[in-house]
Amino acid sequence: MDKGKVKKVISSCDDCLYYDYDEDMDGYVCTVNMDEDEAVAFLTKRSQSCPYYRYYDEYKSVKKQN
Repeated sequence: MDKGKVKKVISSCDDCLYYDYDEDMDGYVCTVNMDEDEAVAFLTKRSQSCPYYRYYDEYKSVKKQN
C-alpha cells in the first residue's frame, strides 16, 4: 500500500448519528439539517462516502457519567 495515498472511508447509514427512526414514515431517515443547495449537492454527488457521517457511540454519554 502506498503511504502517500489516503484511504477513502465509506460510511454506513446504519451506525450514523443522523440516521433515526421516523414514526410518520415508518422507517429510518437521514436527519441531517441541510439547506436546499446542500441537499442538491449531496444527492448529485458521485462519491460513495457521506460528508455528514458521524459515528454514533451510544456509550459515549455513559463514559462521561462515570
